[in-house]
Amino acid sequence: MFPFAQYWWFYLVFAAGVLVLLAIDLGVFHRHAHVVSFKESLAWSAVWVVLALAFNYALFLYAQSRFPGEVATRVALEFLTGYLVEKSLAVDNIFVFVLVFSYFSVPLKYQHRVLFYGIIGALVFRAGFIALGSVLMQYKAVVILFGIVLVVSGFKMMRAPRTSIEPGKNPLVRLFRRLVPVTGEAHGPSFFVRLAGRWHATPLFVALLFLEASDIVFAVDSVPAIFAITREPMLVFTSNVFAILGLRAMYFLLAGAIERFHLLNYGLALILVFVGLKMVWLNEAFGGKFPIEWSLGIIAALLAGAIVASLLRPRPPEPVPGLEAQESRE
Repeated sequence: MFPFAQYWWFYLVFAAGVLVLLAIDLGVFHRHAHVVSFKESLAWSAVWVVLALAFNYALFLYAQSRFPGEVATRVALEFLTGYLVEKSLAVDNIFVFVLVFSYFSVPLKYQHRVLFYGIIGALVFRAGFIALGSVLMQYKAVVILFGIVLVVSGFKMMRAPRTSIEPGKNPLVRLFRRLVPVTGEAHGPSFFVRLAGRWHATPLFVALLFLEASDIVFAVDSVPAIFAITREPMLVFTSNVFAILGLRAMYFLLAGAIERFHLLNYGLALILVFVGLKMVWLNEAFGGKFPIEWSLGIIAALLAGAIVASLLRPRPPEPVPGLEAQESRE
């Protein structure tokens, strides 16, 4: 419906709009490094969600004027479902952000700066993945392969604890530290500093490097997952971008309470399994296209169910080391 040859201008306008929003974000609202408060992160989260919904409505009106029948409704629902999938899977990024910032001791007031440039890199990488995916998804064998990958990733997510992530052992980080000296502590908001006549990277840059590498890994799951919802590259790209733009605000909003949602990874895993099955089997079983309304409802139910289950069944407190031995002696 939206071939690139006819809508290249839209991609240019959309990309320019995103750059303007990012410039306003960093140049106006975050010109000076500061700790992002809960109130500020809540406001920005609302702004990004409203912008995504406003774009979705504008897209619906445009499709309504160009295409007959229920096509406009389907386009709007596919964007919304893709946005919800990417937004849901982005929650897993937040766990990584918390671990990485803690590991590299990145001060709170500089975390927004690291995430800002991380988001820019993520947008570039996602654009490349989506362009490649739009070509590969034309082949049925590739669609089935991606579906199997998503199903396997979902089952692995259920088994793999997030706390097993160790940034210091990442091959890319280890290679970078061999090639470039790294300071032991942050030097303000700088990514590089000159010490004793030699350039050194700061922990902020190493944290940024790891976040970029981890986003490439996340994209292997998230981009095919959205292609399972819609085959329109424009919808995949725009829903992906809006979800990523709101990721920083969502991090500052949820970082302090993210451990409360300890069952969320099971909900995310089931979403991956569902969209994988949709690519491998469900679409064919329903005449080539699984109903988008059902997809939206199932994904929303899985996400909400995992959140509610986490709140109703809190994680049991971890035992204090040595306390059990002390109690046994008493």
